[in-house]
Amino acid sequence: MHRIDPAQISASNFSYLRFPLERWLDDMASLEVGKVELWGVSPHLYVEDATAADIDRVRREIEARGLELTCFTPEQVMYPINIAAREERIRERSVRYFEKCVDACVGLGAPLLFLTPGWGYVGEDDAEVWKRSADALSRIVSYADERGIRSVLEALQPVESHVITTSAQIRRMLDDVGHPALGAAVDIPAMAVAGETVADYTAAFGDRLWHAHFVDGAPGGHLAWGDGELPMERYLDEFAAGGFTGHLSFEIISDRYWLDPLPPVRQSIERIRAALAA
Repeated sequence: MHRIDPAQISASNFSYLRFPLERWLDDMASLEVGKVELWGVSPHLYVEDATAADIDRVRREIEARGLELTCFTPEQVMYPINIAAREERIRERSVRYFEKCVDACVGLGAPLLFLTPGWGYVGEDDAEVWKRSADALSRIVSYADERGIRSVLEALQPVESHVITTSAQIRRMLDDVGHPALGAAVDIPAMAVAGETVADYTAAFGDRLWHAHFVDGAPGGHLAWGDGELPMERYLDEFAAGGFTGHLSFEIISDRYWLDPLPPVRQSIERIRAALAA
């Protein structure tokens, strides 16, 4: 049976918004985690503000600590970015934003670009919103593939978007976009809110499940493992049984961690390593 390797653990800067990038990287190096995912936000690295020199500096800071970048995740839910927007000016600006994010991936050496489907107005025709999202995703993924970058798409919770909230909808979008450089990501709290399991995702996507935001929840929220109610050990078993070879990354974003962000990352790493050793 396939086993999940501790080397598949990937930490992130989601809970480090009140600290400089260097503090986050120093903390991750101290934990000997090895792999990191970069959330593309100000002040760490927001592509609308970043120059090529800024991107190169971040890459050198990561490499100087012996860390490997697994994924670049630009902010796209809270910022005024929406690839499914009814307003063409917003939609086109959003596509241009993601093209800049692709260029940042190239400069950073990040192999994956993380994407979400955008959203439409409450009560708007779902088919129209879906079509706008699919068209934009197709453009972004093609632009990324031409530059050697693969993309992953995740479901959101219903309060964030009604376009894609389940694995079946991700599957449908992958089929509609029809591009081999687009794979799936699983966000554990969104998955749990939808009443699904890791086994549902591995069954739906097989070797096209390329990334995971692996955090606890109740069932929503993005908490450190042990601070919620989700069955971490069962999920790890399901990832292993499904042959998952991507990274388990910590999207820890609750404001309870903002002033002291290292302990929740350490707690999550220790719990996962202990479970894998057992």
